[in-house]
Amino acid sequence: MYRRHLIAGLSLLLSAIASTTLAIADDIYTVGIVPQFDSRQLFRVWRPILDAVSARTGLHFRIRGAPSIPAFEKEFLKGTFDFAYMNPYHMLLAHNRQQYVPLVRDHGSPLYGVLVVQKNSTINHVQELAGKTVVFPAPNALGASLLMRAELTELHGTNIKPRYVKTHSSVYLNVALGEAPAGGGVQHTWHQQPPQIRDSLRILYETRRIPPHPFAAHPRVPEEVQQKIKRALLDIGHSEEGRALLAKVPIPKIGPASLEDYHQLGDLGLDSYYVEE
Repeated sequence: MYRRHLIAGLSLLLSAIASTTLAIADDIYTVGIVPQFDSRQLFRVWRPILDAVSARTGLHFRIRGAPSIPAFEKEFLKGTFDFAYMNPYHMLLAHNRQQYVPLVRDHGSPLYGVLVVQKNSTINHVQELAGKTVVFPAPNALGASLLMRAELTELHGTNIKPRYVKTHSSVYLNVALGEAPAGGGVQHTWHQQPPQIRDSLRILYETRRIPPHPFAAHPRVPEEVQQKIKRALLDIGHSEEGRALLAKVPIPKIGPASLEDYHQLGDLGLDSYYVEE
């Protein structure tokens, strides 16, 4: 009799533990971050922000890294991430393939690509890059590569030889070291470079302006949870401390985002330059 009661009690205890574990697991959401920087820097930037969201919502987040932008693309196209910070063209792809929806984005300044050369370079016009190797983070890095390559070809009749070096930081370093005559980045990552790198380079060309990267949610995340996280992120942007955290992304002026913000990208003819790996 005692043994039966003991077994029954243990079964109830194990069931309770399992239920608790599942409940905790249900509150852990994966967050994918487009790898503009190396994984350590991305973690340093995003971990405090997600911890602040956790403090306001009681939810928990696991940052899921990707070694490169193409690897990141494969993951969100499969719907791996519950939430993701992605470039604007990724937003269209993610919505079309997985129905991701944008929650928030920066409202402080638009996104645009920058093409940099060494400060003492003799290159003063993009046409002088014809036939030369130009470095980019990845084929589908929007402002840094996709839009930049499209504009060089379509607007300036300049065909270059692209070489991909995984991150924006690597682009600037390659150009600074003379490994390539020019490289593509975006204004936000340009301003975040160490002074010794930025001071050795100059901007040769800037692309047209587009709405910045959104923080988006997969539709499997309940609407109530999506809105809770959206409100928490907007709330973080109301405090001086929160704005300092978001500025490192950079999202200097956070505000709501909608799919309509990104419809204009469908008219830029970028499909011809997108590389699906």
